[in-house]
Order: sequence, then C-alpha cells, then structure tokens
Amino acid sequence: MKGIKTISTLLLALWTGISAAQVKTAAKPNVIVIVSDDAGYVDFGCYGGKQIPTPNIDAIAKQGTRFTDAYVSASVCAPSRAGILTGRYQQRFGFEHNTSNVLAPGYKITDVGMDPSEQTIGNEMQANGYKTIAIGKWHQGDEPKHFPLNRGFNEFYGFTGGHRDFFSYKGKRTNEHALYNNKEIVPENEITYLTDMFTDKATSFITANKDKPFFMYLSYNAVHTPMNAKKDLMERYASIADTGRRAYAAMMTSLDDGIGKVIATLKANQLDKNTLIIFINDNGGATVNSSDNGPLRGMKGSKWEGGIRVAMMMKWPGHIAANKTDSRPVSSLDILPTAIGAGKGKQKGTKKLDGVNLLPYLSAGNKMTPHEALYWRRGVAAAMREGNWKLIRVKESPTVQNVLLFDLSKDLSETKNLSEKYPAKVKELLVKLAEWEKGLDQPHWYSSYGDQNQIMKHRMETTGREMERMYP
Repeated sequence: MKGIKTISTLLLALWTGISAAQVKTAAKPNVIVIVSDDAGYVDFGCYGGKQIPTPNIDAIAKQGTRFTDAYVSASVCAPSRAGILTGRYQQRFGFEHNTSNVLAPGYKITDVGMDPSEQTIGNEMQANGYKTIAIGKWHQGDEPKHFPLNRGFNEFYGFTGGHRDFFSYKGKRTNEHALYNNKEIVPENEITYLTDMFTDKATSFITANKDKPFFMYLSYNAVHTPMNAKKDLMERYASIADTGRRAYAAMMTSLDDGIGKVIATLKANQLDKNTLIIFINDNGGATVNSSDNGPLRGMKGSKWEGGIRVAMMMKWPGHIAANKTDSRPVSSLDILPTAIGAGKGKQKGTKKLDGVNLLPYLSAGNKMTPHEALYWRRGVAAAMREGNWKLIRVKESPTVQNVLLFDLSKDLSETKNLSEKYPAKVKELLVKLAEWEKGLDQPHWYSSYGDQNQIMKHRMETTGREMERMYP
C-alpha cells in the first residue's frame, strides 16, 4: 500500500511538473525576427513572384498571415532598422538618415548611431526573461556604445556596417566590414559565404538554447549589394540572361535555403509550434540589385509605395491563423510590441511606442484597424497614409513645396496626382503630418546625398528604375 502511495505521489509530481513545464512553455514562446535586405516586393512567390522560387519564405505565409499593406518606417537601411529595433519612429531620436559623417550642429561623429537612451527589442526581451542574439547586419553605429552586446543582446554574430562582401576580403577591410563573433573578429580566411554563415549561427543557437526562451534578430544582408552569388546557384539560373538578375536570383535562393534550415532546426528540436516567426524586408527593392517591385511605383530611397511597402508575414501555430491574407496597413514598428505581447510581457522602457501588438488584431473576428495613420520623413521629403489616402510632401525650397495625393485603392501605382481635385483632403492631411512632426527631433546627421535627390525622386515625371537610379 505504501508502495502504491509512493508511486501515486511520484506520478502526481511528474504530471504536475509536465503541466508546469507546458504552462511555462506556452507563456514564453521563442521569437525570431528575420529581416531581408533590399528585396523587391514581388520577388517572393507568395507576393506573386514567378521567376525565383522562395518555398521556405512562402511557407511562413502559408502557415500564418501575409500582410499586403505592410510598411517600414524608412525607405533606406539604417533608419528602417532603428524603427524595427525600437518600435518607435526613429526620427523621434534624430535617426532620420542613413549613417553618414555629415553632422548636424552640436553633434559629434561618435553620436552617429542609435541613441543609447532608446530601449531596443533586445533590452525588452531580456527584461522579459529571454536569451537574446543579433545575427547579421547591424548598421546602428560603430562606437562601442552602439555595439549590439551593449544594446540588449547577449550574443552578436555579424558586422556593424551597412554592407560587406559575402565572400572573404583578400586585401584590407575596415572594422565596419569585419565579421564579429561577439567581441572577437573572425579571420577573413575563415569566411565562406556570409548568408550560409549567418544561417549556421542561427541554427546552432537554436539547438544550444532549446530549453529556454530565446529571441533572435536574424538580419541577413542578402540581397543587398555587392551582388556576390555562389557559383553553383549562378549555374542553376543560367537561363536568366541578365547577369545582375541572375546573381540576384542566386542570392535570393541562398536566403530562402537558409530560412528553410532555420525552420527545420526548430522542428527538429520540437520548437516549431512554440515559436513566433516574423519575416520582413527592410525597404523597397534597390535600383542597383535587379530587384522587382512589381506594380509598386518607386524603389529604395523614395516615399513611393515601392520604397516603403514591403513583404511581411508572421506565423505562430495555434495563435495566428494559417493561410490568411491581411490587407490592413501595418508597420515594422509593430514588431517590438508584438514580440513582447507574444510572451505576455511588459514594456521595460518608459517611452511611448509607436507600434502596436498585432496579435489581438489577428484574432478571429477582429476587424479593427491597428493604425489610424502611418508617417514617414527623411529630409525634405515626408509622407503619410490614412485609410486609402496617401500624401507625399516635398519641400523644394523654403517657400515652395510639392504636394502629391493618391487614392491607393484605385491607383496602387501612384500615377494620378489628385491634389488639385481634392484640396480639402490635402489640407487635412498636411495638418496631421505637421502635428506628427511636432513630436520629432531634428536629425542628428544628414544624408551624404543631400536634398536635391529627394526633390527629383518625387517628381511625377521621375518614373522607372533608370530615372530613379540617377537620384540615389
């Protein structure tokens, strides 16, 4: 009898332990944010791409929700990432432009980077019990105070600049191009192919941390220039006559293969059902990498839809419905609060977030709109979207501004400027845009390209890749 009682006690303890573990696991899902770099809007199969197979990225959409009207907070790399990492419009802390040495009055070169007073998604997830890692492209400043290990990440495997060769450098390279493994620099002779190395680090981290909740910021630099592709994949796409497009396709395949390995590793470790995966591209396809934005006008660097509307999808089995398409405007700023919300956490930082937790909006029957309006500004060019109305305002001089208005529900390609037809709507949106700008800081540094490029890029007569390439 005593033996039976002992066995019963052990079984109860075992059942209680399993239940507690299950409850703990359910409360703390792993979160992986995957960022691609400069990809075209329709270069993913799930967004209509036919030429380049992307089965693993497409699977995220098929097993979750794909957003048709997802936006980043900037049309160039560094400020876009600052928005993703903080959940706040990066202009609120002076990060309006890509990093440069053109300083605003009162700032030093050491100030170029994400303001240390801002809490990152790494800080927030650490505060909520997560092991954190940043992998890949950082582009948030080169000073020690900007280094990922000092910005909320337990581990870092990547480079601090905006780009670097995917293969090893044969000659000298700068520190911002160095590949870091935490604080150690990986020798160039050990570098094989960067996309594969980032994938290998991601899979090894998953396996090593399978028993504890983790957050991963997996920021690939594919398919940003330089157009470095593996030889075997270039041969696979030999039928593509344009060599630039062929290299782009090969690099996209390396990216998709890598994401497939990450997902397979989650499944192998029985973590796939308890992991929220968010995939997003950092800005529109670039003029220099043979990407394709499809029907969207404009490219990287502009306020046209092709500069700011991006591929974005998320999956979390049992929490996000599978094979769904959502056409409500959402933002990259939503990633941070969504990641916190997935683990039922609380925001550590005291500054108000501009993003929102998307999970409640993805629940069955919720038809509410996450954002009343979305806003953009980089130098003289600013824009906003409210409902289907899109306004672009470019200050061409102290006394002259060019204002464009589009109805995206009828004119996705932004071909008809309706500003003269609807002056009242223009006035209304300009007031709202100006009100938003009151909450912004002045840029702490400026674009190395100057303002004229932004002025020319947003003229109605500037159309097509070749014309936009004239104004980087």
